[in-house]
Amino acid sequence: MTSDSSENKHPSTENGATYAQSGVDIAAGDALIEAIKPAVSKTKQAGVMGNLGGFGALFDVKAAGFKDPILVSGTDGVGTKLLLAIETGLCDNLGFDLVGMCVNDLIVQGAKPLFFLDYFATGKLELEQAKRVITGISNACEACGCALIGGETAEMPGMYQHGHYDLAGFAVGAVERDALLPQNIAPGAKIIGLTSNGPHSNGFSLVRAIIKSQNLAWDDLAPFDTEQLLGEALLAPTKLYVEPVIALHNAGLLHGAAHITGGGIVGNLPRVMPKGTVAIIDGESWPMPSVFSWLAQAGNVSTEEMLKVFNCGIGMILIVSDVAAANELLNSTDTEAYVIGHIAASDNSDSEPTVEFSDLPDFTFISDAD
Repeated sequence: MTSDSSENKHPSTENGATYAQSGVDIAAGDALIEAIKPAVSKTKQAGVMGNLGGFGALFDVKAAGFKDPILVSGTDGVGTKLLLAIETGLCDNLGFDLVGMCVNDLIVQGAKPLFFLDYFATGKLELEQAKRVITGISNACEACGCALIGGETAEMPGMYQHGHYDLAGFAVGAVERDALLPQNIAPGAKIIGLTSNGPHSNGFSLVRAIIKSQNLAWDDLAPFDTEQLLGEALLAPTKLYVEPVIALHNAGLLHGAAHITGGGIVGNLPRVMPKGTVAIIDGESWPMPSVFSWLAQAGNVSTEEMLKVFNCGIGMILIVSDVAAANELLNSTDTEAYVIGHIAASDNSDSEPTVEFSDLPDFTFISDAD
């Protein structure tokens, strides 16, 4: 976790130019590191070597308990959901979006998240804002047993509007070679959907366009949830699925999993399916969150487009054979889950995997006033 000090090579003179005069405050970067150390220290896990401040972060995979590991890595951001957080000032949960988008991609391959690095870039470092964001990242890492092992804070004058910033995350996990997913997905397997927490971190360019078309403000009551302000409701953080997915995998119950992000179920589930198979999904087998019904109605968005852009209430899909055992374990982790379909054989054994809906989801919106 370092500040951008690569240009700090000029001695300070009475009349000469300084780095601070050009807009880069190294002292603020150092103060940020000190401010976040308590939160970051809570994420330390077996395998972490050293503390913040080194040129490179070190991790001992064997010390984390792995014998023949395959490393799995991923990187992501939070998309234009970031603009909503900037405009509302509600940035404390962005860390769950950033970490969730990365680690949820690791676990679908059976990997336990080991460590995480963040990139925070801004035109002018605002200490309290950055502290809130990075503390949220630390909290998310702690929640999923992943060490926040390092990162970069870049202050770049002129690159961003006042008060704006950008985020990126980088996660690395490990899985034993013989446990890498997907494995043994075959016709007859059942498909379980784990519920989402709203749009998570995808589709916000469309969300923002719909909000603008309705002349709504972020501090208006949410039309789909009048107990929350619109901005608060839409900033519901991405769910972390680490605990239930890894638990199922460790129990030998999981054949495959898919993180449902941009592209929806139709775009993401086939990525883990073998050729010659088709996923038959019952779109009426889980309750449709009102945020999606409202977006579909307010934006006159077709069902096809909704399914292509949003997770539509299902943030993670699991493919299992033993539904009873899987549901028992999911219940023990307090995970809301629904059996939403099954794997079938396609007519052509060499065909690319696809998704078909036996029934399409119902996006009918009923307001609280009705």
